[in-house]
Amino acid sequence: RIGPRAGHPVGMARSPITTHVLDTTRGRPAKDVPVTLATVSVADGSSWSVSGLTDADGRIADLLPASHDLQPGVYVITFECEEYFRRTAAQYGVSGFYPKVAIHFEVKADQVKEHYHVPLLLNPYGYSTYRGS
Repeated sequence: RIGPRAGHPVGMARSPITTHVLDTTRGRPAKDVPVTLATVSVADGSSWSVSGLTDADGRIADLLPASHDLQPGVYVITFECEEYFRRTAAQYGVSGFYPKVAIHFEVKADQVKEHYHVPLLLNPYGYSTYRGS
């Protein structure tokens, strides 16, 4: 069975941090955007970085293994937008102003078991984000 989110099987564990990129100019998911998730400063002092590429739906659901235990602290998720804007500029006549978008967010000690969905709403001259579900 497929759950409330497309491609997410009901009852299956998922990465504790997920993302997606929506191109608000086109009204479409942004495919093939490189994304890196890294620690900035976490409680156990660990330092790591993982990467992925957005799929046809603009999502990356498996940045971390489902079994990964988040630590309290600050993380950064970075979206490499430059190549995406180059690919879409010819079709839409607009190039991008932001070659890279870095979003810092904090996982609180009492929220380490929660799921964090950090989406990016992107257009050539602006972007926004929010904590999704």
